[in-house]
Amino acid sequence: MEATAARVLGPNDGRAGFLGSIGVRFMVDGEEAGGGFSLVEHPMGPRALAAPLHRHTREDEYSYVTQGRVGALLGDEVLVGGPGDLIFKPRNQWHTFWNAGDEPARLLEIISPAGFERFFKELVDLGGAVQAEPQALAELCARYDLEMDPDSVPGLVERFDVRFPGDPV
Repeated sequence: MEATAARVLGPNDGRAGFLGSIGVRFMVDGEEAGGGFSLVEHPMGPRALAAPLHRHTREDEYSYVTQGRVGALLGDEVLVGGPGDLIFKPRNQWHTFWNAGDEPARLLEIISPAGFERFFKELVDLGGAVQAEPQALAELCARYDLEMDPDSVPGLVERFDVRFPGDPV
C-alpha cells in the first residue's frame, strides 16, 4: 500500500465516536500509513475504565498521554503515566487502561501494525461495547483476534476506583 499525501489534521478533524466507555477519534488509518501503523485519539472521562482485560495477538499499542493521568495494567504490573509519557502495551499480554484521575484524560494510541483501528470503527457502528449485542461483540473480537474477559470488569472497577461504562467526553 502506498501512503497518502501530506496533510494537516486539525484538533477537531477526523471521525469521532464513542466506544461505550471512552471516546475515539480516527486520525491516521492504516491505509494512509501504508499498513505500518494507525493512530487514534482516546478522550476519557474522569475515572473511566477503557475496556475489560483483553489481549491482542496481532498488534502492539503505544499510548502517548497528552492530558491527565492514565493507568494501565499490563500482566501483573500497574503503571501510571502523565502528559508526555508513553505506555507500551505489547501484543499477547493481557492488559487494560483507564483514566486514573478526576479530570478528563486524553491519549494518542499508536497501533502497529495497522488494522485494529477498524475494530474501533465497527464497535462505534454497533453502538459501543455496552450497547452491542453479545453475539455481535464476540464475532467482532474473533475477527480481530482479540480475547476479552468481561468478567474482569467488577474487580477492575473496585481495585482501581474507576467506572465502566464511562460517560461520553
